[in-house]
Amino acid sequence: MASAVAGLGPHEVRVSRSQIAFRRRRGFAFLWRPAQYVRSDFPAVLSIALPQAETSHRFKEVVHPSGRVWMHHLELDDVAQVDDEVAGWLARAYDAAG
Repeated sequence: MASAVAGLGPHEVRVSRSQIAFRRRRGFAFLWRPAQYVRSDFPAVLSIALPQAETSHRFKEVVHPSGRVWMHHLELDDVAQVDDEVAGWLARAYDAAG
C-alpha cells in the first residue's frame, strides 16, 4: 500500500493503533483493520476519499460523510489487490486532498 502512495508526491503518514492515514492538507487514504470495529473476514480495509462517488463492484461500501467527500471502502485480503485501478483512485484522491 505504501508503495502505491509513494510515487504520488509529498504527503504525510500518520500511524495510530487503529489505522494508517495518508494525508496532504486532508486525508486521502486510510488503511485500517475492520475486526476492531465490525465483524469481517478481511484483514484490512482501504478507505479512499474522493470528491465524487465512484461505482465499482470492488467497493464494499460508498458513503457521503461530508459535502465534499465520498468515502469508498475496499476490503483487502492480498496486497496484489492494490492494482492499477486502485492506484488511479489513490491518485485522484491525492489530487483532491490538495
